[in-house]
Amino acid sequence: MQLQEILYTQGFGTRRVCAGLIQQGLVQVYLPHEGPAPITVTQAAAEFAEHGLRFRVQGVDWPYAERAYLVLHKPAGTECSQKPSTYPSIYTLLPSPLRLRPQKAAVQGVQAVGRLDQDTTGMLLLTDDGKFIHRMSSPKHHVPKVYEVRVKHPLDAQQLSKLLSGVVLDDDPKPVRAAACEAVSEFHLRLTLTEGKYHQVKRMLAAVSNRVEGLHRSRIGGVSLPEDLAPGQWRWLSAQEIAAVQAKE
Repeated sequence: MQLQEILYTQGFGTRRVCAGLIQQGLVQVYLPHEGPAPITVTQAAAEFAEHGLRFRVQGVDWPYAERAYLVLHKPAGTECSQKPSTYPSIYTLLPSPLRLRPQKAAVQGVQAVGRLDQDTTGMLLLTDDGKFIHRMSSPKHHVPKVYEVRVKHPLDAQQLSKLLSGVVLDDDPKPVRAAACEAVSEFHLRLTLTEGKYHQVKRMLAAVSNRVEGLHRSRIGGVSLPEDLAPGQWRWLSAQEIAAVQAKE
């Protein structure tokens, strides 16, 4: 694939913009047979095998990714929306190439896999793979999501029992059940859900006469939020993590 086309698919602008970056000497490519340092390429039509390719654009290293799969540690006070109403968007935490990756759909760039409320923190996945988003979001696949919940009132066995057996939310006559719940301490509940409804955790706790004071998602499928990922930071998911995050158990 031509280098300008590679940059285009990775979100670095139109093909003309990508060609300009290359011609200005702002793009370097890592070639194993040339040693550990990247070499500057100034020919936009230069051909490279894209899979496994690493390159540097304006001093920043990037891997070639046919599809982008990211994990973000969502901080409080941010919205999972491209057009936030009150708080800053989570998308401002990402570099522009990830926000501008071309798609056939009207919306460009990576998209959040589900949403977290503005005051909820923790693990958020983003991708430009529509099939992955559908698979992860569909309740039919029962991908577990683990939440650390800080509650206002002391937890008791009756509350845990109700959460496991099912509670009725005001807009759905069908009971909603927790896949698992554990009282880590008197005011700390670890709750596992396999479906996602609007304000679900908060409404489930309200249904058992308690109140959510703090909410943090710590795990999706078989992958936990990386301990070294600070709020507001993101990183690529490995191939093993992409598979594990879709695990039902």
